[in-house]
Amino acid sequence: MDQPRFKRILLKLSGEVLMGPDGLLIDPSITARVAGEIQQAKDMGYEVCVVVGGGNIFRGLAGAAKGFDRGSADYMGMLATVMNALAVQNALEKIGVDTRVQSAIPMPAVCEPFIKRRAERHLEKGRVVIFAAGTGNPYFTTDTGAALRAAEMKCDALFKGTSVDGVYDADPKKVATAKRYETVSFNRVLADDLKVMDASAVALCRDNHIPIVVFNIRELGNFAKVLTGEGVATIVQNEGE
Repeated sequence: MDQPRFKRILLKLSGEVLMGPDGLLIDPSITARVAGEIQQAKDMGYEVCVVVGGGNIFRGLAGAAKGFDRGSADYMGMLATVMNALAVQNALEKIGVDTRVQSAIPMPAVCEPFIKRRAERHLEKGRVVIFAAGTGNPYFTTDTGAALRAAEMKCDALFKGTSVDGVYDADPKKVATAKRYETVSFNRVLADDLKVMDASAVALCRDNHIPIVVFNIRELGNFAKVLTGEGVATIVQNEGE
């Protein structure tokens, strides 16, 4: 097998990816499929970290818009990410993938606290590490949490699994003539507000030279295709890199 271009990667998933067509917030069959995608990446020789959002259960900004205190709403959203992380861990371990969940909010009854050196050791031992509860602070999204963990773990790239196959100059669901970028710079994403990830996450990846690869996680087997350069995706990176 050829050596992978990257050694250590972080996969960022939105919580909505785990939802079922019948409205089930965490669909076991879809979660199992996502786990299979992660297993494929691991079998290809990658060290894999995962961050899952909580939008399928509770989104802090949406809660704040409906009258919740923003800080409290964000903490509720962080707890939702822990639920999703445990669901993905369960699906991975059912197919024989050793997995650890580390939470930025300590809750030792269900998972480990986030400890950088311990996480690195898990990765070195071939385990998948799922980071939960974002940064552990309100007013930060799970996108920013993913970028932070990617930087702390010295990941070679951050893969953003979404429901679209890359970054467009307009919303492809609304604009039929929207153009997909093959590559685009961090500065262009920020200047044009291209909605790849929130601005803090994009700036953090830019400053730490961590490319963001945006691809469609809903297409079966697509994660492995993107890792081998065969799938459709957009790479966000610094100019000249």
